[in-house]
Amino acid sequence: MPPVGWLTGGVDYKSLSWTLKEPVVEIVDGTQQIVLPAVTVNYGSFINNVITFLIIAWAVFMLVKAINTAERRLWREEKSPDAPPPPEDVRLLREIRDALVKSS
Repeated sequence: MPPVGWLTGGVDYKSLSWTLKEPVVEIVDGTQQIVLPAVTVNYGSFINNVITFLIIAWAVFMLVKAINTAERRLWREEKSPDAPPPPEDVRLLREIRDALVKSS
């Protein structure tokens, strides 16, 4: 998250929270003791997790896209341009198939 923090001017998203109820503090023998902790909604952690997820999802998407492009190029190179034409019966079956598709 350092690049995101740098882009946003050093805002620390993990420390952002909304306090619903303040903590209950008692003073016993001159020392403060927290009886009930504060009730907070830590939306900064959620924002941090969303940004992290988006960065990882983008990286995985780019990786899969690169692999698919490389695979397509590999299959294109494997096809030989000097392949013999298909037999006559295969050509006729293809023509019949195409005619049926057009009539549907």
